[in-house]
Amino acid sequence: MPKPLTDSTQDYLKVIYELTENGNPASTTALAARLQVAPASVTGMMQRLASTKPALVEYHKHQGVLLTARGKHAALEVIRHHRLIESWLVQTLGYSWDEVHSEAEKLEHVISEEFEERIAAAMGYPLRDPHGEPIPSADLVMPQDPYIALSKLQPQQEACVRRVHAKDPGFLKHLEELGLVIGARLQALEVSRYDQVMQIRLRGREEAMALGPAITNRVFVEISK
Repeated sequence: MPKPLTDSTQDYLKVIYELTENGNPASTTALAARLQVAPASVTGMMQRLASTKPALVEYHKHQGVLLTARGKHAALEVIRHHRLIESWLVQTLGYSWDEVHSEAEKLEHVISEEFEERIAAAMGYPLRDPHGEPIPSADLVMPQDPYIALSKLQPQQEACVRRVHAKDPGFLKHLEELGLVIGARLQALEVSRYDQVMQIRLRGREEAMALGPAITNRVFVEISK
């Protein structure tokens, strides 16, 4: 029987999953930046994860890293824990969406599968977390996400905010101050071809607001029919 994975290993696998969702390998530099560790530490960990039996990653020096089937399974299990905990903290304990990430980071490693099932059942088996991120199913399948980045909207298109890809509390508070919360409806007005700044108008407001790519690439919307 394989030994339980350490918290550090689970953190690595989760970040590798997030960086390789597009199908491309994750670089040592990208992993080091996301995990805030030295590149040499990343290289050492990748070598260890690749040498486990069975291997958790496929790693080739200077070519990046991808998850194996076992590594992906382990990553999705941690992601499911994390997003269910975030949902539970907001729905049951009254946390705001900018407060839950750090708490879930601690708890995701320690809850049992029974606890996971109980909080999922108590909340009616939510499909998305408070930021609109999809929650992997109980059999660890990640649902397809049909939403597009706000930056992809064309002028005059209307849409509804469905997902925000962000963990930073300050960034989430800023979005809330702007009114860019889950369910907010908006219309794209125009986009500067020089710096990609987008002018939008939220439903119910007269004034337009200007948003740069740092926001429009991390807010995902559903185009109104």
